[in-house]
Amino acid sequence: MKQYFKYFVGVALLLFAILLSVFDSGVSEITIAIVYIGSYILIGLEVLEYAARGIFKGSLFNENFLIAIASIGAFAIGEYPEAVAVMLLYQIGEILQDKAAGKSRKSIEDLLELKVDRAVLLRDGELIEKHPSEIEVGAQIVVKAGERIPLDGILIKGDAAIDTSALTGESMPRSTHEGDEVLAGFINIDGLLTIEVTRHYSESTASKILEMVQESTSKKAKTERFITRVARVYTPVVVIVAALVAFLPPLFLSGQRFSDWLYRALIFLVVSCPCGVVISVPMGFFGGIGAASKHGILVKGSTYLENLRRVRHVVFDKTGTLTSGDFSVKEVRPYNNWNSEKLIEMTALCESFSNHHIATAVLNEFGADPDKSRISDYREYAGFGVSAVVDGVRMFAGNARLLEDEGVKIPSTHKSDGDKVGTIIYVAAQDQYVGQIIIADTIKQESEIAISRLRKQGIEKITMLTGDKSAVAESISNQLGLDNYVAELLPNEKVEQIEYFESDGGLTFVGDGINDAPVIARADVGVAMGGLGSDAAIEAADIVIMNDNPAKLATAVAISKKTHRIVWQNIVFAFAVKGIVMLLSSLGFASMWLAIFADVGVAILSILNSIRVITHKQYE
Repeated sequence: MKQYFKYFVGVALLLFAILLSVFDSGVSEITIAIVYIGSYILIGLEVLEYAARGIFKGSLFNENFLIAIASIGAFAIGEYPEAVAVMLLYQIGEILQDKAAGKSRKSIEDLLELKVDRAVLLRDGELIEKHPSEIEVGAQIVVKAGERIPLDGILIKGDAAIDTSALTGESMPRSTHEGDEVLAGFINIDGLLTIEVTRHYSESTASKILEMVQESTSKKAKTERFITRVARVYTPVVVIVAALVAFLPPLFLSGQRFSDWLYRALIFLVVSCPCGVVISVPMGFFGGIGAASKHGILVKGSTYLENLRRVRHVVFDKTGTLTSGDFSVKEVRPYNNWNSEKLIEMTALCESFSNHHIATAVLNEFGADPDKSRISDYREYAGFGVSAVVDGVRMFAGNARLLEDEGVKIPSTHKSDGDKVGTIIYVAAQDQYVGQIIIADTIKQESEIAISRLRKQGIEKITMLTGDKSAVAESISNQLGLDNYVAELLPNEKVEQIEYFESDGGLTFVGDGINDAPVIARADVGVAMGGLGSDAAIEAADIVIMNDNPAKLATAVAISKKTHRIVWQNIVFAFAVKGIVMLLSSLGFASMWLAIFADVGVAILSILNSIRVITHKQYE
């Protein structure tokens, strides 16, 4: 029935409009009453059902009960339009709230299974394709270049560069050799690997990530709706006061008619109906969500927008969040009478047949199409680097082990200095070391702006978590002026860090990768980068920044605070007007029309006030 409710509301709206147009046109009152009742049942049956359940369960005083009794009271005194209008406005508020609420998170199970849906089993010299769940611990599997590793294990044959970013967030590929542990979800960039399985599929790292997302989501506290908390006190008070207004004066004052005081009490109930408040809360947040969307920020529900204003500690992932994930040359350090231009040119020519991240960065720095006629005898050394004959000279470009294996001695100063800033390409010509090129991830231009604006929004602490090396994390942290960083973390360790940080108060985590999904789900407010972020992170997030600009988080905080102020303006205004009119109705000075203004009019004014959240232009 829930899926058809919006159609019921549409039919009820149509009937309501027809009834208002014919109310004084000679149609019999019985006919009008019957159609009003039909419209009322269409739109209010769910509220009446919840109110009845609350009575039987002992939870009498809630907003459903007050809406029900107020609208039924309006029917009792012949105010049919008011009865339907009260229920209609309440249900419109509920629809808007549902619309603004975050959609249910989709499980990332399908996503992960698509990534590791097959494994190649090596048995008695034969290759057999199976689903990873069918492979036992101790079996051997083969992973070709470009394939994702399906199961955790130990590398027993082959060397390769491994892309670990999906699980660790490490910005550069990792060189892997025989005896190293590899995890499900890593990507084999080059080489042919034979792996001995050490964990069953259900215990693999990829499966554990899914489990952590589900557990983290369930741990997140559910914010109790404000209006329900208020109704627990407000509703019994107004019902008791209405009953006293109806029964006490006729009992203790001579010459007072019960019907007159019952009429006053019903007006009191109509005025006291929290419809204006009920609609002002979701409408305020709906306006805030709309304002956020105008700035490229998707907020999945009002609860998350409300929670964002209380955040005091923001934790960023590094790669793809504070940094672009695009690698570039940070420093060129020639040696042995070579200059920077020659070192870049010869290295670019040597790397010109490779599609590795490192090669791309060097070629971009060279800035021209390499003349491949100058190159011959190109070779790749999986996990180590490349070599080629350039202009008749054998060039080597790779890690320190490649040059050492070729008998090239690297000066001690050059072998250590670059470790603090990124990945080093050591370059040799024949048997002579000629320099190094340092490659590092690029900090986003907006990251520094983001940190500055978050400080202005009252964020007390800003931390970075990453699976990358400590030296790289330290460099990024110092450049951006962060309060703290924690490096070389696996996904479960990131979750542990978030749980440790939560003792500091409200916490937001911002990330973009599959490895960030459990942490995003665990944080008080989880934020994902939506432009290049993984589907898993986006599904787990409460807020999605669509253009990957971290400075938008400060915009979201500003919108959250503005929304909070407007919501409270609506609440205070609604209660103030209702309080005054309830007092007047008790004294006999309020008519039903004034009661309608105190209810419907307040709701309309609250909606108009909420629009200011969207039209405000000074969030950035």
